[in-house]
Amino acid sequence: MSTRDSLGEFEQIVLLAMVRLGDNAYGVPIRHEIEKRTKRTISIGALYSTLDRLEAKGYASSWFSNPTAERGGRSRRYFKIEPPGLKALERSREVLEVMWKGVKLGRI
Repeated sequence: MSTRDSLGEFEQIVLLAMVRLGDNAYGVPIRHEIEKRTKRTISIGALYSTLDRLEAKGYASSWFSNPTAERGGRSRRYFKIEPPGLKALERSREVLEVMWKGVKLGRI
């Protein structure tokens, strides 16, 4: 697995949020899902930088919805995990499981 193929922790979290949200994966729900589950605050800028990077790697794709009156005529940008993103998530999980196997953290 090359560095380009490896996922950072936040990339993993974003992809997992997309999987959990399915067809409702756009900026605000992705951010809320991450904040709810990780108990950490993230900036919308950090989220969109990561989403753009995942899309550039071919791990995610995005499209714009039709504009709606409730959003002042603006579209939503929806995201979907792609098969290479699913494979990258699985590889990341496997690597972490191998690394954690047999590890017992003692007191420091």
